[in-house]
Amino acid sequence: MHSKQNDIALWVENHARLFAEGKQLAHGQWDPPERPKVTPDAPKALIFSPHPDDECIIAGLPLRLLKQSRFQVINVAVTQGSNRDRQAARLEELRAACHYMGFGLITLDERGLESVHAKRRSADPESWQRDVLKIAEILEEQAPKVIFLPHEHDWNSTHIGVHWLVMDALSHWKGASEVVVVLTEYWGAMDHPNWMVASDPQDVAEMVAGTSFHVGEVTRNPFHLIQPAWMLDNMRRGSELVGGQGQQAPDFTFATLYRACRWRQGGLEPLWPGGKQLSLDASPAEALEMASQAG
Repeated sequence: MHSKQNDIALWVENHARLFAEGKQLAHGQWDPPERPKVTPDAPKALIFSPHPDDECIIAGLPLRLLKQSRFQVINVAVTQGSNRDRQAARLEELRAACHYMGFGLITLDERGLESVHAKRRSADPESWQRDVLKIAEILEEQAPKVIFLPHEHDWNSTHIGVHWLVMDALSHWKGASEVVVVLTEYWGAMDHPNWMVASDPQDVAEMVAGTSFHVGEVTRNPFHLIQPAWMLDNMRRGSELVGGQGQQAPDFTFATLYRACRWRQGGLEPLWPGGKQLSLDASPAEALEMASQAG
């Protein structure tokens, strides 16, 4: 007699087998995918990355802005990691990853900013303010339409520090009220995401491959291989956190959760009431434009 339980066991075993096989895949040895031509005057999206690799991990929406909406996507490498012996190597890995993804790259200082932690914000306000002004200068020079930064409870101390660094910089930038601020998550899940953005398997593969260029990090911990599972779980969470309790899950497989906001009176407010889902065939730029006009 055929056992349905055996079918489930085989399905789980296949997951384990694929993960094990993934460990044999090359790191950072992939040719860049074909990207659309982006004009010099195209709108810009800036990713304020706490560490080299974050630009690939949260890239679901940035990739779609690049590929579907012809945005210039530029990664701002706020730090190059805390291990000074690895910073030069991490910068080279980052350059290769951004080249693969089709992202521009802005670096800060020779080794990136140091000690970007929220406690320095109060303990050493003078040096913190110097770093804030560096971020504000980038915002002024680049004039982005969209910026990405970690949410304020993203667990890792540098992720939280980058949140407050960019928030403080927004208060110095006269264009802050015109930009869409997209909060991201990785180490700490957001309590109130308001946008679930679908990714197709090709985009997920590119995010995994892009992260693999950070060879030192994925050799230590192959978290890039978990990316598809993480994005599957985002579907579970987003179906109800964004869609509403008890709602039917949308018909797509992979997703990233964000909180889309606007800057108002020195703080952030949601870009729209409730939650929204961005399907594979919807335009991310049009969704943002419509929300901005409504606001």
